[in-house]
Amino acid sequence: MVKAEFIISAASKRDFPQDGIPEVVFAGRSNVGKSSLINRLTGNEKLARTSSTPGKTQSINFYRIDGSFYFVDLPGFGYAKAAKSEIQRWKGLIEQYIINRSAIVLAIQLVDSRMPPTILDLRLFEWLERLEVPHILVGTKADKLSNNQRNTQMRVISKSFGGQSLVMSSAETGAGCKEIWKRVLQATAVTKSSSE
Repeated sequence: MVKAEFIISAASKRDFPQDGIPEVVFAGRSNVGKSSLINRLTGNEKLARTSSTPGKTQSINFYRIDGSFYFVDLPGFGYAKAAKSEIQRWKGLIEQYIINRSAIVLAIQLVDSRMPPTILDLRLFEWLERLEVPHILVGTKADKLSNNQRNTQMRVISKSFGGQSLVMSSAETGAGCKEIWKRVLQATAVTKSSSE
């Protein structure tokens, strides 16, 4: 059983936790299913608030896992109905966090497995590559696809990201969660052992 607790919803840099434990970041477009996946991974469906309204998460949410690392839920990007000033504020907060946060050990980039990646998906991937942030690609909502569709979409999405491997997942069925946990534990263990 995973012990997961909400710590803070950070609206600015001064709100970020300062304990220096590893951080695993969840990033992706609005409504891609970040909160739902966090809830499935932790086995706590009430941990991260999910909303049917895209762009609802406007701050960076920190959840401490087993007292030893954080899951960090970033605001979704690409939500057009928010005010431009608000979008710029989110963008600035996310950039400030990722560029300056040495505790990040893994970024989990979520893409909707039912559709081809958008230009914003590709830009995020390129940005993480450029900043040399360790990251994996996860396709969400895979339960909405048939087996044939799933295989096709895996190829399409992987090819869009230059052959990057993709974990197909579902917050509904738990598909892909074991693989995601494996990557998370590898990333957090490396940091813990290297700092001892």
